[in-house]
Amino acid sequence: MNTLAPRPSILSVEPYVGGSSKLPGVNRVIKLSSNEGAFGPPPGAIAAIERAARDAHRYPDGGATALREAIGARFALDPARIVCGNGSDDLLTLLILAYGGEGTELIMSAHGFLMYDIAGRWAGSRVIKVPERDLVADVDAMLAAVGARTTMVFLANPNNPTGSILPQAEVDRLRAGLRGDILLVLDSAYAEYVERPDYDAGAALVDATGNTVMTRTFSKIFGLGGMRVGWCYAPPAVVDVLSRIRGPFNVNLAAMEGAIAALAEAGWIEKNLAHNSEWRARVTAALTEAGIKVWPSEGNFVLADFATAAAAQAADAHLKTRGLIVRAMGAYGLPACLRITIGAADENTLLIEALAGFMAEHRG
Repeated sequence: MNTLAPRPSILSVEPYVGGSSKLPGVNRVIKLSSNEGAFGPPPGAIAAIERAARDAHRYPDGGATALREAIGARFALDPARIVCGNGSDDLLTLLILAYGGEGTELIMSAHGFLMYDIAGRWAGSRVIKVPERDLVADVDAMLAAVGARTTMVFLANPNNPTGSILPQAEVDRLRAGLRGDILLVLDSAYAEYVERPDYDAGAALVDATGNTVMTRTFSKIFGLGGMRVGWCYAPPAVVDVLSRIRGPFNVNLAAMEGAIAALAEAGWIEKNLAHNSEWRARVTAALTEAGIKVWPSEGNFVLADFATAAAAQAADAHLKTRGLIVRAMGAYGLPACLRITIGAADENTLLIEALAGFMAEHRG
């Protein structure tokens, strides 16, 4: 008899399901479900990835030295305090495995990124989801949830999938209210899209404390989601821990070369930011006019609220008939909502037309 069994917490996890990309019987599929960059990868990154293919038989630099130096130069950070990973999910998981585990508690907001919950349960941590206030993380509630066994607090800022953001003063207050033995992880995957003058992605708190980590990604504004490359900026002690447990070649050669080239692409962030600002506002205004509530967003997506789960499901089905794939939010505890990526201009236009038509039919 086979009595082999994993730890019980593993069996509590539902596998993470990314945004869909295919629809049976549909010729042109417009994918607006995964918050991928509207313009794809920068031209320089594509060329670098193609060149890297010639050396695919060689192992990459296990320390990602050139990439860390490029990140440090681009964001004015010490490369020695940067760790790169197979997407930021890789680093989030490593942090949880290192500082969580059986007998510990991990705190996150109720509608925070699913990977915190999934990786927390992988590790055996008790995951506490704290209610939000109007879909914004509630600092007082998060601090009140801290207990003797709390070792980690996760905050996505801006948050995925709500698009909400905490002012810097509130982020600072959260850190100040946590014990010194609690690691605060600031997930800043959408940092490049934020235009608030007081916003800091997390580097300032990392520099000011020994117990804060900032994670970032190349999957969004840099358009390299398929390459799976992310990074974190952390105190030296945390860098040492991550360096001990990460895979020795956890970022592949093509990903590193593409990321370095993406950082060097002149005007890329500015181009994407201008497009996102324009079209996020246009999509928000058009959906609002059509009768759909749109929550304020600081990312490259909007959260459309259809008031009921049935209406959201019907809207999702209608969009699929038009070849448009968006992200249903039931898994995030928001069954009445759909998360919609800001795509290219023609994609956004088709989305607006499709949802305006749906709402007109729905009202009728």
